[in-house]
Amino acid sequence: MLKSRRVKLERFFATHNLDAILFSNILNIRYLSGFTGSEGVMLLARDNGWLLCDSRYTTQAASEVEGVEVREFKTRLDALVKLIAEKKFARIGFEAAYTDVSTFMLFSSRLEGVELVAIGSDLDHIRCRKDETEIAAMKEVAAIATASLQAVIPVLAPGMRECDFALELEFEMRRRGADGRGFDFIVASGVRGAMPHGRASDRKISAGDFVTIDFGAVRNGYHSDETVTVAVGEPGEKRREIYRIVKEAHDLAIAAVRPGISSSFLDSVARKHISDNGYGDYFGHGLGHGVGLDIHEKPVISGRAENAIDEGMIFTIEPGIYLPGFGGVRIEDTVLVTSSGCELLTGCDKSMMIIE
Repeated sequence: MLKSRRVKLERFFATHNLDAILFSNILNIRYLSGFTGSEGVMLLARDNGWLLCDSRYTTQAASEVEGVEVREFKTRLDALVKLIAEKKFARIGFEAAYTDVSTFMLFSSRLEGVELVAIGSDLDHIRCRKDETEIAAMKEVAAIATASLQAVIPVLAPGMRECDFALELEFEMRRRGADGRGFDFIVASGVRGAMPHGRASDRKISAGDFVTIDFGAVRNGYHSDETVTVAVGEPGEKRREIYRIVKEAHDLAIAAVRPGISSSFLDSVARKHISDNGYGDYFGHGLGHGVGLDIHEKPVISGRAENAIDEGMIFTIEPGIYLPGFGGVRIEDTVLVTSSGCELLTGCDKSMMIIE
């Protein structure tokens, strides 16, 4: 499995005429080697590779990694320079998006006759298309998160604090087998619903409020992401209208997903519907983002993204309307692109839920 993932690197070796690629993004290291530690670097040549870690992770790495040699270091830079000299590598690609200027300058000053080639964030695209193992892991964690919300949603009631609901949801996820929450939950009620990233606060939910709940779990490194907006009591005509428009935009976008279309086109499907209904100025963020080992990863689904949608990609569809001083609605599902459309990984019913 890991060997097949590394095949995706061939185009980088060929395009940039590289002897090796240096990885510092710990998620890319995990994806390509199986290493689950939180610190280390990896150098991959076409036919072999080396994972460098300190003594905290040597035993762990030896039991986890496949197809690379584990080397322990006391000083990471010294060990890396020694390895490059030993292998006589002359041209090395590196993840420029995860390398600060001071680190680059120090590293390059220690390497005589070695050219460092900045690849940028393009390497992250190797994780765009999920394999069968990843798809199974993401279905599992999404099912845990969905079931957890369904179990605790009845406790929502006027007078409950947003942060208390978030805590109930996190506990339920852990009880059902999650390793933890996938990110800081967004629980935004009433006027706070106009904040797309309104993390759970100590605000008390009031009767008639919409409550936007953006939640996800993490298990074995893989994340889920889902958003529901529920009404606590009768929401009123305007909130019902906004909900209807967002739900229609969500459904239209999901129906449009198929291999070969561009991310910008998919974004436009939902955005046009919201604009045609008079709320285009109140949907400011992109339609979605990739999910996997990170909660936000490639592909980006927005009007500025021209990448093509491919089979095996997993990303969110999350249109919203946010009205300052009034509130908002967001509805989000995570989808797997199939040969003819998409499959929903998240499972909450997105019809309007009214909690009496």
